Amino acid sequence: MTTTDALTDSLARTLRTAREAQGLSVSALADASGVSRAMIGKVERGEAQPTAVLLGRLSAALGLTLSELLARAEGGTGRLARAADQPVWQDPETGYTRRNVSPMTTGAIQLVDVTLPAGARVAYPAEAYTFAHRQVWVLEGTLVFDEGDVRHLLAAGDCLELGAPAPCTFRNESGEPARYVVAVARRHG
Repeated sequence: MTTTDALTDSLARTLRTAREAQGLSVSALADASGVSRAMIGKVERGEAQPTAVLLGRLSAALGLTLSELLARAEGGTGRLARAADQPVWQDPETGYTRRNVSPMTTGAIQLVDVTLPAGARVAYPAEAYTFAHRQVWVLEGTLVFDEGDVRHLLAAGDCLELGAPAPCTFRNESGEPARYVVAVARRHG
């Protein structure tokens, strides 16, 4: 399991590398993402642990899915991802945890195991959904998923395929954690 501090340092390097590879200044990334230059600087220096929402905004502005950004930061190689080696990241704001289940290859599909604490809410802009198809499969508990103006109430066993990119919010309105898998497949063309 990767510690959050080590992942924060790796995210700092990964964000800077992705921004520089696209020839973007900090100001240009700030304009594209709506994240302040000061916050981007703190994240790139490893001085601030980014939240899931902030990472969603930055990854979208860089033309990456959140899963791609985190997979780059998590590193690793090979076609087998043993449970003990699957990196775990925790959102400092909500306590949401994300475990990258998929091997760290350039495969077409990424699986992410998420636990959303009771009462937690994580929102992403529509731009975060531009680059990939997604399905959400609830394993435990209940999840309220707002997809634009459509509200979905998902229970254990339910699986939802997301539609066209829209602002989305994952909410756990129950008193128990909700655990779900997000399957991400990169959009082509």
